[in-house]
Amino acid sequence: MGGASRHIFIFLLFLFVFTSFTTSLEYQTLVVTPLPKPQTLSWTDDSEIAALDDESEDILSIKLHHRDSLSSSATTEALFGLRLDRDAARAESLAATVERAVAGKSLHRRSGRDFSSTVISGLAQGSGEYFTRIGVGTPPKYSYMVLDTGSDVVWIQCSPCKCYNQSDPIFDPRKSLTFAGVACGSQLCRRLDSRACSKRRTCLYQVSYGDGSYTAGDFSTETLTFRRVRVKNVALGCGRDNQGLFVGAAGLLGLGRGRLSFPVQTGHRFGRKFSYCLVDRSESSKPSSILFGDSAVPRTARFTPLITNPKLDTFYYVGLTGISVGGKRVPGITPSLFRIDNVGNGGVIIDSGTSVTRLTRPAYGALRKAFLAGTSDLKRAPDFSLFDTCFDLSGKTEVKVPTVVLHFAGANMALPASNYLIPVDNDGSFCFAFAGTMSGLSIIGNIQQQGFRIVYDLAGSRVGFAPRGCA
Repeated sequence: MGGASRHIFIFLLFLFVFTSFTTSLEYQTLVVTPLPKPQTLSWTDDSEIAALDDESEDILSIKLHHRDSLSSSATTEALFGLRLDRDAARAESLAATVERAVAGKSLHRRSGRDFSSTVISGLAQGSGEYFTRIGVGTPPKYSYMVLDTGSDVVWIQCSPCKCYNQSDPIFDPRKSLTFAGVACGSQLCRRLDSRACSKRRTCLYQVSYGDGSYTAGDFSTETLTFRRVRVKNVALGCGRDNQGLFVGAAGLLGLGRGRLSFPVQTGHRFGRKFSYCLVDRSESSKPSSILFGDSAVPRTARFTPLITNPKLDTFYYVGLTGISVGGKRVPGITPSLFRIDNVGNGGVIIDSGTSVTRLTRPAYGALRKAFLAGTSDLKRAPDFSLFDTCFDLSGKTEVKVPTVVLHFAGANMALPASNYLIPVDNDGSFCFAFAGTMSGLSIIGNIQQQGFRIVYDLAGSRVGFAPRGCA
């Protein structure tokens, strides 16, 4: 065979193999839509809703809204840009949390009036993507509260204080019949990573965040009211010196795995189980929601065991074993890329406050290569922010894209196309909504979680995924 003939043969062979690979992939339809407009807030006047005193009520349902709803006057492009800025800071802060925990810094305690450098959470640059409205005290005073699976301590700004701006009047504990301080030597006070004693021998707390934001003040117990359900004796930070969060929110409801998180504190009543379903944030969508109690666990959920990081008890670690693109396992993405090592580095967490899923560099590189192989017919577009795999879909109403499935130990998460190829402007540019990270920590973000009911069953030490769970 001559040289020219050999080259033609090799080219045809390559073309045959490539065509066979791409045509054998599984595809699904992506409907091409612009950036979603944020929902309009529509809270019921909570002051007219009578709360139930019955402690046997073991079901709690809460409506959630994305923080973009508080900035509806901004353009969709501006809101998306701000979201990506927050997201980068959030991912960096979560990685810093692990680094400090591995170094032992987050566990350092010091007695007296001065606080140690304490736990870093994911609230970098005013992050905290979803919020709800909660009544604090008796009678209840309603305020916006951020919900965050990357934090434990529940807290709210308290008057008088050095406070940032919020939408509602600042909570005044002197006007609540159920506010009570916590004794300095009590077991509840000792659960804090950073604590001190006041001159009156009451417990003081501080939580610091990765961007320099913080809250500090009196550690207390108080009654929280969620529309028709009243929850008594919740350990609550009454913040007298606060900086950060985002304009509008008065505080935070920590949903982490630690001892002071809301689901752990209320485990005797709600079974240490909760779940949420996050909608796509578009104007026409129904609100996202969160449930506490046995009803939070749908029958259709498939579960993967929670993994423990002995250095850090807040985050929800899960075992990611691989990823499929177009129905085929991506070569090179193995469980070893996601293991927690013997000092606490690495691993995969699922997080409500991170938007874009981050994967370790080797895993992301392999995933990107596989996805590009299945989208060779789509016109490429320039990189956008943290996204390096973008397409120009202008003029199209729908396109076919390879399926993407996340494989966990015992459960698969088959993503809808809109959970991994997302609009980044209103001109038809779409990007692959994954990113690589130099950190050893991989994060499953809320874009990939949209439309699933994500179940956190702390009693069973497992996390579940139920598709089409927002109905």
